[in-house]
Amino acid sequence: MIAGIGIAVVLIAVIGGYLLEHGNLAVLIQPAEMLIIFGAATGALLISSPSKVVKAVFKSVAHIFKGRTFDKKDYTEALLLLNGIFYKIRQQGLVSIESDVDNPGESSLFSQYPSILKNKHAVDLIADTLRTVMTTTIAPHELDALIDHELDIHYEEMMQPAKSVNFVADALPGLGIVAAVLGVVLTMGKISEPPEVLGKCIGAALVGTFLGVLMCYGFVGPMGKNMEHSAGENILYLTVLKVALLAFIGGSAPKVAVEFGRRVIPAGDRPTFAEIEEALRQHKG
Repeated sequence: MIAGIGIAVVLIAVIGGYLLEHGNLAVLIQPAEMLIIFGAATGALLISSPSKVVKAVFKSVAHIFKGRTFDKKDYTEALLLLNGIFYKIRQQGLVSIESDVDNPGESSLFSQYPSILKNKHAVDLIADTLRTVMTTTIAPHELDALIDHELDIHYEEMMQPAKSVNFVADALPGLGIVAAVLGVVLTMGKISEPPEVLGKCIGAALVGTFLGVLMCYGFVGPMGKNMEHSAGENILYLTVLKVALLAFIGGSAPKVAVEFGRRVIPAGDRPTFAEIEEALRQHKG
């Protein structure tokens, strides 16, 4: 939603300012220039990115317009899930959650939180960490390093679409110049024409530069930055899970481990201690 508003603001500001100076809007509609710029940009994306990255780019662009980010409710549900898992382990032993981590989709613990089940990386992090603890004698500091490596790889994965989009954004002004140069080449072939004809041709050529720069700084570049923020938010969310899991595995009581997780939630989305207490009471009730 907010991305759509941003696009509307850019268009209104640019086109509105142009029309205020009595510009002719029809001059900006140059199909040949658009074909050159957008076609070349699409080709550059396909050349520079493997097929899985191209698919991830389209998926990430769709995610931008969904406007879904992690909020206080998401973090609260994550802490409630971890609290349930920790108490079950404390009361019934580590083996009691074997069926939960082997098949989270059918787990009575995980199924209470559909939004978390949809987050494959979050479910995998919880399940794989607990499965590792159940089946090995890994030391806490080794587990910490293992999860850090996993999060680093996940971050690099999530940054690939952003890097590809930023590459295209950086290329757009140059592609706009390519379209403008081709327009000038065509204009030079009409050098014997009257000035009004030449002026129209030069104006059409300059639209290429305009479109390239506008698309770079007004649309594609900001989309790449949005993808970067999204990758960072995902890592912050997974870090909350990591900290709480490590605290519990290290010997902390369930409530203390949950507090460890709460403390690393970004301030703007962090539920208060009292809010978590109330949520735990309501859930228990």
